[in-house]
Amino acid sequence: MPLMNAVGSSLVSVTAFGLTTAATYAFSGLVDWSLAFLFVLGGAIGGWVGIKLAGILSARKHALKITFSSIVIAVGLYVIARSITA
Repeated sequence: MPLMNAVGSSLVSVTAFGLTTAATYAFSGLVDWSLAFLFVLGGAIGGWVGIKLAGILSARKHALKITFSSIVIAVGLYVIARSITA
């Protein structure tokens, strides 16, 4: 799978799962809306920074591959570590 398809697929999955989970909590009345706003604001700022970094890294395809792969591996190791210590 080409790298850009992998990045796009990852973003779609995270968005779909996140929206489903957020809606479930919201309908249950378990959302602190002021805190949720801060998270959304942080996500928007992070997205903007990500767009800028992706533009810089796209000129260096190898750097983009290493960055994306490193993030995927780090998240995987974090999940494994959390499951071991839980």
